Parts: sequence; structure tokens; C-alpha cells
Amino acid sequence: MENISIPQNFKFEGRTKTLLFALMAVGLVCLGINFFVDDEHHTRFWSNILLNTAFFTGIALMGLFFYAANIVALSGWYTGFKRIWEAMYGFLPLGLILMAIIGLGTIFDFHTLYHWAIEEEVANDTLLQHKSPFLNSGWYMLATVVFGAIWFVIGMIIRNISKKEDESGDMSFSHHKKMRVWAAIFLPIGGFTVAAAVWLWVMSVDPHWYSTLFAWYCMISWLVSMFALTILLMIYLKSKDYFPNVTREHLHDLGKFLFAFSIFWTYLWFSQFMLIWYGNVGEETIYFKTRMDDYPVMFFANLLINFILPFLVLMRNDTKRKIGTLTFVAVFVFVGHWLDYFLMLKPGILHTAHEIGGHDAHAAHDAAHGAAEHASHFVSGFTIPGLLDIGIFVGFLGLFLYFFFSRLSNAKLVPSKDPYLEESLHHHV
Repeated sequence: MENISIPQNFKFEGRTKTLLFALMAVGLVCLGINFFVDDEHHTRFWSNILLNTAFFTGIALMGLFFYAANIVALSGWYTGFKRIWEAMYGFLPLGLILMAIIGLGTIFDFHTLYHWAIEEEVANDTLLQHKSPFLNSGWYMLATVVFGAIWFVIGMIIRNISKKEDESGDMSFSHHKKMRVWAAIFLPIGGFTVAAAVWLWVMSVDPHWYSTLFAWYCMISWLVSMFALTILLMIYLKSKDYFPNVTREHLHDLGKFLFAFSIFWTYLWFSQFMLIWYGNVGEETIYFKTRMDDYPVMFFANLLINFILPFLVLMRNDTKRKIGTLTFVAVFVFVGHWLDYFLMLKPGILHTAHEIGGHDAHAAHDAAHGAAEHASHFVSGFTIPGLLDIGIFVGFLGLFLYFFFSRLSNAKLVPSKDPYLEESLHHHV
């Protein structure tokens, strides 16, 4: 493989580490401030932990999912940069630990994120009692710990086989066949168990509402975010002279995936919205009515950023080859889908907080002031993200990237013994 260029290993040191530590420090400071200025139940504090943990854990999971799909499909175009997706799901164990801590909160009552976890509320709610065989702490912990352990173990097995392939010097398909078996096992298991996790982690903040499309909608939102982050990381690493054999042809394909799945995300969004609007069933329409009436800026910005922008910009074939254009769209789409998760989670959490009387906009307990805030439909950190929420997002991004770069430095960037490498090196669209 004489056409494989150096450097072979990523060096995680110096300014990169300093920058990521600074981002994490910003997030930690914002979390601390958030905790001390919050209401008595620390609703905004815990909602930000849930929002960012779910968002970045999902991105890590989609990195593994799409990687497995390419392995099963006998694809070769991605081989030259497959270490990026292998490193991306390195955040998964930390994300699952944080989700498990949130799950413990439903058992020991140190947050009020989920209406179904508050016994006195369930006692007076027939629908929640009807859903309680699934909406309970046991299922939440099962989905997080057991399902999460399955995802993590299979991901580690695939990663280890990939590394052994280089270490052994064996350029046959023997290692790749093993990877294909584990990838084929993961895809159906991952698809169904992730859906169950989404119902519990995200959809159940609005426990009276349901949608059969919601799990797939959430997963595609994660997938689009993963493509956007992959593009940004690839462009950054190439600017540091890593991955010299990754060309504009590879970036073009990543741009196509970003474009295509942004449209698919919109298809799922519209299908869910249109069917619920047409059916006009009260327990279904309340989800969208609440968000359209009380969160109009977030509701319409969601469509503008995550559909109209990538559709209009990336529709031209040549824009997918331009570094500046791809960077611009990827940044907006990545942030846009974080806002999408903000809109999925925050209104339901705020409603639960109001139901139990534990939240107003400024963590005060003056009834008249709280009523005025509610009447204005603006609650800081819930109606739109505030500076604290953005700071916490920045901190989680730094944490995710720290795990990513640490894992990336633990293996050769170019898998020189992968039998599909030549296809990637000569990839042309």
C-alpha cells in the first residue's frame, strides 16, 4: 500500500486538549450556576443534562449503527476514514452512565423530569395508570443498562476485530467476515432496542401523547447530526494534515447523506404532523398544538434550519464538494438538531413542573410573578435556549470530543490491512 500517506496516528495533545478542557469548564460553570439559581426541584438543571446526554449518546449510537450498516453492505468507500466512526461511539459508555443516573432519579425522586415517575400524580391519572406497565423506572433502567450494555459490547467487539486486522497483518477477509457477523447481529437488535429507549428517554416526557413514528424520527435526527459532525471532524482533521487520502469525493458522499437524510427527517416530521392534524384526536394533537402556540420561534426555526437550509444549499451537486459550504451547512444542521431535541423535551418537562407546582421562570415562589411569566408563554431555558443552556451544550460538546479524540489516538488512522482500503483510496463519484 505505497499510496498510503503519513501520518498514521493522531496525536491528541497541546492546543486541542486545552481547548476541550476550556469548553468543558464552561459547561461545568454553567451547570453549577444553573443548579443554584434553579427552582427547588432543579428542573432546568436536570432537563439540560437529559437533553445533552440524550443528544450526544444518540450521535455516538448512530455512528456505530451506520458503521455496522456499511460493513453488512460490503461497502468500501468509507474505509479510509472508518476510524472516525469507531472513535465516535467511544462516548457511548459515558452517555449510558449519565442516562442511568437520570433513571435513578425516577426511583429516588431527585428530579421531576418524567410525569409518570411521580406517584401522587399517577394516582390521580387514569391514563398514566394504564401505561404504567411500560412507563416505570424498571423499564427505564432496563433500556438504559441492559440494552446499552448490548450496544456497547457489540461495538467494542467490532472495534477490536478492526484493530486486530491491522495488528495481525492479515489482508484476507477473515477478520472482515467476523465484523460482518457482529454487525448483522447488531442492526436488528439495535434498531428495535433503540426505539424502546427513545420511547422512555424522550417521548415519555409527554406521557399522555404517543406516536408510532416518533422513535424513527428521533433516530433520524441523531443520524443527521452524526453526518454533520462527521463532516466537521473530517474537515478539521484534514486541516491538520490527517487523512490526506480522504478526498472531496468522500466529502461529497457525506454531503449527499446529509442532504438525503435531512429530506428523510422532514418526511418523517411531515408524516407525523399531517396524520395527527388530519386525525384530530385530542391526546395526539396536544403535542403539536402546545409547540406551535407556546414555542413558535423554536417550532418554525426547526423546519427552517433542518430542512429548508440544507435542501436549498446542498441541492446543487457542486456545493457538496466545497469545504466552506459544507462547513456552513453542517454547523447549522448540527445545532439545528440539538434545537430539535430541545423542542422535543423541554415543553413536556416544563408542563410536568407546572403540574406539580415546582417551577417558574426565575426559581421564585411568588405566585403572581409566576402567573405573569406563564401568561407570557416565556420561561427562560424552556421557551428558547438561554446562555446557561448554550454553555452546557458547549461543555457536553467538549466532553464528547475529548472522548472522540482520545479514542481516535488509540489506533492507526489508516486501516492498512483492511481488504476494502483500495476501493476507498480510489473512490470516485
